[in-house]
Amino acid sequence: MSEGDLVELIGNALYSGGELITRGTMLTLEEIELRIEDSKTRLGRHLGDFAANTMELLEAEKAILLESVDLPHISTSFKGRQALIVARGHDYKQDLIAMRPYIREMRPVLVAVDGGADALLEMGYKPQMVIGDMDSVSDEALRTGAELVVHGYQNGGAPGRKRLDDMSLESTVFHYPGTSEDIAMLIAYEKGAELISMVGGHTNLIEFLDKDRKGMASTFLVRLRVGPALVDAKGISKLYQARVKWWHLLLMVLAAFVVIAIVIVLSEPVRQFISVMAMRVQVWLMKLQNLF
Repeated sequence: MSEGDLVELIGNALYSGGELITRGTMLTLEEIELRIEDSKTRLGRHLGDFAANTMELLEAEKAILLESVDLPHISTSFKGRQALIVARGHDYKQDLIAMRPYIREMRPVLVAVDGGADALLEMGYKPQMVIGDMDSVSDEALRTGAELVVHGYQNGGAPGRKRLDDMSLESTVFHYPGTSEDIAMLIAYEKGAELISMVGGHTNLIEFLDKDRKGMASTFLVRLRVGPALVDAKGISKLYQARVKWWHLLLMVLAAFVVIAIVIVLSEPVRQFISVMAMRVQVWLMKLQNLF
């Protein structure tokens, strides 16, 4: 199966094109309510674990918040520009579609996190930088000419580097704790991006807890460091809407009148036609006066 395929639910069985895919268990309303209550209880425990892990990471990685980041050599220019970071997360397609006017007019630096590069290609855009483990991005996306930054781990390993070396592609390794999403935010921030917007990233409590807690604690701290420079794409798509202003229409009307005036001045047949029409109007007015 692939995204967009039609499926049919018959009883407790799921079918696609008449073929059985899987079977499930039908739940009663009482069972659903019990599971919801159980989920709330477990969510509280997970939240406690997340908070404890965040404090542990804050003690071990104070540099995330307090010290300057030792960036590797990055050739992509962010200074004075806006940056759009794209990860293939929740609702990334809808967010990218909503961001089209923003991308067209502001021309932000397009930074892809792993499979986010393919998401950009699907929408007709070309990433300027690809960051990640390089395990969920296509060869086509890697060969677009984007600057490639491999996420290196604290133990010194960088598995994604081997794939790029095998493809004879130049890359830079950035050793840093946390996720590739964190690295993308830090690079854009430290390189002077005026505004950083995120598509498909982890922005709320449920998404933080849904992923590995150790990694997401780092994301939480990085977001604290980046601060007001970071805006979720959903917010930008609602705040930023390309609208035609009244003075745009006025300029178009004035430009049309200027073109018409130039045509009249330079074209003899047009002037003759206007003269004939003026004479006919005068004759018509004279006949109208005689009638009254």
